[in-house]
Amino acid sequence: MSLNKLSIDDINVKGKRVLVRCDFNVPLKDGKITDENRLVAALPTIKKLIADGGKVILCSHLGKPKGEPKPELSLAPVAARLSELLGQEVKFAPDNEVVGPNARAAVAAMQDGDVVLLENTRYRAEETKNGEAFSKDLASLCDIFVNDAFGTAHRAHCSNVGVASLVDTAAVGYLMQKEIDFLGNAVENPVRPFVAILGGAKVADKLNVISNLLEKCDTLIIGGGMAFTFLKAQGKEVGKSLVDDEKLDYCREMIAKAEKLGKQLLLPVDTVCSTSFPSPIDAEIPVVNVSVDEMPADQMGLDIGTETAKLYADAVKSAKTVVWNGPMGVFENPILAKGTIAVAKALAETDATTIIGGGDSAAAVNQLGFGDKMTHISTGGGASLEFLEGKELPGVAAANDK
Repeated sequence: MSLNKLSIDDINVKGKRVLVRCDFNVPLKDGKITDENRLVAALPTIKKLIADGGKVILCSHLGKPKGEPKPELSLAPVAARLSELLGQEVKFAPDNEVVGPNARAAVAAMQDGDVVLLENTRYRAEETKNGEAFSKDLASLCDIFVNDAFGTAHRAHCSNVGVASLVDTAAVGYLMQKEIDFLGNAVENPVRPFVAILGGAKVADKLNVISNLLEKCDTLIIGGGMAFTFLKAQGKEVGKSLVDDEKLDYCREMIAKAEKLGKQLLLPVDTVCSTSFPSPIDAEIPVVNVSVDEMPADQMGLDIGTETAKLYADAVKSAKTVVWNGPMGVFENPILAKGTIAVAKALAETDATTIIGGGDSAAAVNQLGFGDKMTHISTGGGASLEFLEGKELPGVAAANDK
């Protein structure tokens, strides 16, 4: 399902003002960027537009300023670091109203191939409400709009949806294209066997994902905290483990659905548990590895056990496409990261197309050093989840069709 959207390879930008919505929502500490993955990911699109002679105007949100200027959430540090990464000046336009006198003057002075960065789009209260006034301001600066921010594609905001409807040409950038191709194809048109791995804490967060993936995949693997709701739904003792008691019936329905569709649904056969959650999260705690049929009532499961890790790794070996969203346990703790590491290692060693669906699983894979072994690591947490649910994303839908 390459969604057949107009891409930057299909348009001529020479001499044109091109507004590019990027995802520069990077972590800052004392004004310094602590992880610049998102900046690096945006470079191919920016470089292509510079090389083609466009006047490149970049915009993004950063954090949650809630519609008012917050100096600690200014994009000034991003402009400085982007200038270094691109090897040319990225002129920063500091306007509290985002599109103000500085932005207008900077854009008016641009030569072909120049780059300007606007201030945090969420300084404007209208941004998150898709209010018309701000969309018009953004549109007044450009001839062409390019959306390259998959991380916010599931939100209908001014800087990704509102502005797109007010320009003649709205295209997607390389990063967006890649997300659509990998995530879209994996779900709609996978090379089989297709294995989906879902982890994370709560069943409630992944209701639609579980149901949608059961229809699409051959094997669905459940790990992380949400596995215990499934185990309890089967009548097993889960001790003090995290459970969504309101979702027990749903889990029973999904187990029945898998059976009816002839899909393999894998649940943990053993678990690593302790008497309490580690505090701080990386504290050393005593753990025991027990079968899910023999879980003590005073323990809580915090990772998949050694047998389960083997079972899951084996399931991945024969796969041709694997999508993974959500860690297998409390991966921030070295003692409780073994399950997540085992799955990451299995994905790193397979020839299958391996797609990591953003959020915590992306963080886990990168932190554990397996990032470069994956085919694609999504840049969007919520957006990739909604994609896996089979929802249409407003930011993708707003781009022109080819």
